[in-house]
Amino acid sequence: MIALVQMAAEKQNPLLPPIPELVIGLIAFAIVFFFLWKKLLPNINKVLEQRREAIEGGIEQADAAKEEAAEVLKQYKDQLAEARHEAARMRSEAQEQGATLIAEMRAEGQRQREEIVQAGHAQIVADRKQAAQALRQDVGKLATDLAGKLVGESLEDHARQSRTIDRFLEDLEEKAEAAR
Repeated sequence: MIALVQMAAEKQNPLLPPIPELVIGLIAFAIVFFFLWKKLLPNINKVLEQRREAIEGGIEQADAAKEEAAEVLKQYKDQLAEARHEAARMRSEAQEQGATLIAEMRAEGQRQREEIVQAGHAQIVADRKQAAQALRQDVGKLATDLAGKLVGESLEDHARQSRTIDRFLEDLEEKAEAAR
């Protein structure tokens, strides 16, 4: 250092500052460094530590939120699968109920058709009996009138008329059965 001072005294180098300025600059630098090191550096470290903790806390919160979202997604998918299964089961039940209802309606329709057919047959039988009765009466009346004209006497007596009609109709029925 002495060599530098001597060189500085002999020649003034424009790149080297004068020694008193260099000493004052070093003292000022030391004061500023000491102040920064004691006051400002702990505050900066404290703020950086708070930021690091906030970032790590945010990352932990994000991880927790991600895990929670994954759990919610899994529950949603499970519920969706369960809902689809339930819908398929309900569709199947509806189809079964529809098939049962159709079978019941067919059976009911068949039963009603049978009732209608039976009622029709009963009506036909009743109509046939009624027509046969009416025909019997008409034929009996005509036969009585004809027999009365042939015999030459009146067959107005009811008992005699009934016997004559019954005998005449029995003869017709026997002839009809023989013709078959």
